[in-house]
Amino acid sequence: MEVVTEQATIASFPLMVSARAPTPDVEALRKLVAAELTRVGAILLRGFAMPSLSAFEGLVSALTPNLLDYEFGSTPRSQLDGRIYTSTEYPAHQWIPLHNEQSYTREWPRKIWFHCVTASHEGGATPLADSRRVYQRLAPVLRARFERKRVMYVRNYGNGLDLPWQRVFATEDPADVEAYCRRADITCEWKHDGELRTRQICQASARHPETDELVWFNQAHLFHVSNLEPSVREGLLSFLEEDELPRNVFYGDGSPLEADALAEIRAAYDAEMTQFPWQRGDVLLLDNMLIAHGRAPFAGARKVVVAMAEPYRER
Repeated sequence: MEVVTEQATIASFPLMVSARAPTPDVEALRKLVAAELTRVGAILLRGFAMPSLSAFEGLVSALTPNLLDYEFGSTPRSQLDGRIYTSTEYPAHQWIPLHNEQSYTREWPRKIWFHCVTASHEGGATPLADSRRVYQRLAPVLRARFERKRVMYVRNYGNGLDLPWQRVFATEDPADVEAYCRRADITCEWKHDGELRTRQICQASARHPETDELVWFNQAHLFHVSNLEPSVREGLLSFLEEDELPRNVFYGDGSPLEADALAEIRAAYDAEMTQFPWQRGDVLLLDNMLIAHGRAPFAGARKVVVAMAEPYRER
């Protein structure tokens, strides 16, 4: 196993591990992850044989054994094998903005894995950004306002506009949904048409439990209605109030987010974004609190699968 040290700085990541043998040395990788992941945030394994999803899941389980189901999801995914899922199933022409996985809720995976089964012939990168640097790039007054007010996510399920609540909560029983929401500090209400609306107030930033560093950790810029393509946004707002949209976001007190604040946040992510081209067989491990990820548009076949591990809830 060879570590390409010239990529081992926060400003230039991921740290790349190149194959010298067909199969990964799990013990050596375990030591590398323990020593380096909280420093660089992202480790790319390249050139190892990964003949099946089961082999990928075996590697993931050996290094981060507490794998998670995709609960309270916000995007369409399919479960493939065990706890391996497709990456977000959005149309190929769309950008998926940089974000930390499930930072729209109060419990999230500490680790997230990606495996490139098929690399697209054009585009399709998984952009990355260091969440510590995004936090530092934002104006202190903006950070303080978000941290004081926090962020409230409002979701309306179903009606052909977003994921049905049955899929999000993996149940057909409204009582199960209500129990989940009570445990997760989510306010839920059943609307007159039988569909569900939820509200949850969550963090704007988070403190990494190992490094004690502050990271920008929310999805305000992604959930906000301004993230939609203009034609889609205008169409939805022509017949829906803002709290009836499939998803939207406000400050924790219910007041609207400022357009200039969202523009500054998006600019910070853009400034910190880095990309690398996928190669077939690549495996990428991220510290989900330290590194945000997204997806670039692509052409042709592309298959990148995902696993999540180590649930964490900020105390």
